[in-house]
Amino acid sequence: MTEVSLDDHTGPWTEDEFLALDAMNYRIELLDGSLWVTPRPNAPHQDISGRLYATLLPAGDTSGLRVRQDVDVRLAAGRLAQSDLIVSRGPRVVTVAEASDVLLVCEITSPGTATMDRLVKKELYAAAKIKWYLLIEPEMTAYESVTLHLFRLAANGYQTYAVAEGDETLTIDEPFPISITGNRLLGIQRS
Repeated sequence: MTEVSLDDHTGPWTEDEFLALDAMNYRIELLDGSLWVTPRPNAPHQDISGRLYATLLPAGDTSGLRVRQDVDVRLAAGRLAQSDLIVSRGPRVVTVAEASDVLLVCEITSPGTATMDRLVKKELYAAAKIKWYLLIEPEMTAYESVTLHLFRLAANGYQTYAVAEGDETLTIDEPFPISITGNRLLGIQRS
């Protein structure tokens, strides 16, 4: 694949051109021919993602499902979103996951992505018919607390299924049974 430059490109972006951007130090998503470019996640965001991955992986393995970080998901033709984490039933080796294989998608808000994660991506994931959406919202000043919002797909979009704040635990049965304590995703363990 030939490397593509952001500066030299004109016209709508194709999937092949989009995938050639992978080596850049940005998170880049393709939404209906336009690029959504944000900085790579900061260290607290990466810590949360890593701890969530470590929490979900054993249950995913037991259930025969894949738990993946930083995966491009094809939501529709010309619409690829890079999700923080997904749980899917797709093939072991993929370049781009298909939305039809994704059972749960997770986004962790950052200062540059909060609005996108809360509104735009939530709508795009619902339109792609991904059953579960987990939105993790850390307090972004000192990263001392986090809120977990779990949404379930309904006829008119995502509906709140459960919320856990701080040291509260979010317990779910689908796509596999798991419990997630918000502040543990930050590495905070209080007595």
